[in-house]
Amino acid sequence: MPTSASSFDAILARAQSRKGGAKALKALLPAVPDRKALAKLPDDRILAEMTKRVFSAGFVWAVIEAKWPGFEEAFLGFDIARLNYQPAEFWERLTGDTRIVRNAAKIMSVKHNAQFVADLAAEHGSVGKLLAEWPSSDQVGLLDLLAKRGSRMGGNSGQMFLRFIGWDGFVLSADVVACLRAAGLSIAEEVKSKTDLKAVQTQFNTWAQETGLPYTHLSRICAMSIGINYEPHEMHHPKAE
Repeated sequence: MPTSASSFDAILARAQSRKGGAKALKALLPAVPDRKALAKLPDDRILAEMTKRVFSAGFVWAVIEAKWPGFEEAFLGFDIARLNYQPAEFWERLTGDTRIVRNAAKIMSVKHNAQFVADLAAEHGSVGKLLAEWPSSDQVGLLDLLAKRGSRMGGNSGQMFLRFIGWDGFVLSADVVACLRAAGLSIAEEVKSKTDLKAVQTQFNTWAQETGLPYTHLSRICAMSIGINYEPHEMHHPKAE
């Protein structure tokens, strides 16, 4: 069974030392997630971010960003109702559309996720409302929902989706996992098992109660406390957390 990690104080002190002090470290932290803003996020933007994370997985992020206006056009501005009424021919044509990355499996994930978003919105009013009400202390449960009912939304893609839409949670990058292991948590180098995920959730819950910090900050501080010491201008790098 995974053992509990140590206090967050040592991790925070190490990150501050690596980044030039408490003030410098604080400047590198993202804004505190705003649940009220998340609750108002339109469903088309939810689907757009899902799509961006799916297409970015295993691909050069900069290429997806550069082509993103084309994605918006090709996928009808991610209008949920319009996409869910499109015939099979629409999706088949997209596999040859040069405005996007022509990966058939990922293209079809957009079709699936458009229906997934529509279903969640019907059940909860909107996906943004559901996410805003979902507690950070049960991120594992939310990731399980995304993986089981969404398409290609498991693992890192689900975590990065939550991070980019402004949900308060952790990202299990190599550095964050290394931080957890160095602090004493007995988990695998790649956290995939339910046992390891539960242990990680419990640890972040403990640290959140101990420090009062949002999960996003705990995760980022963990990442900055170990591994490659990225320069401030490199903090956008996907491996920086």
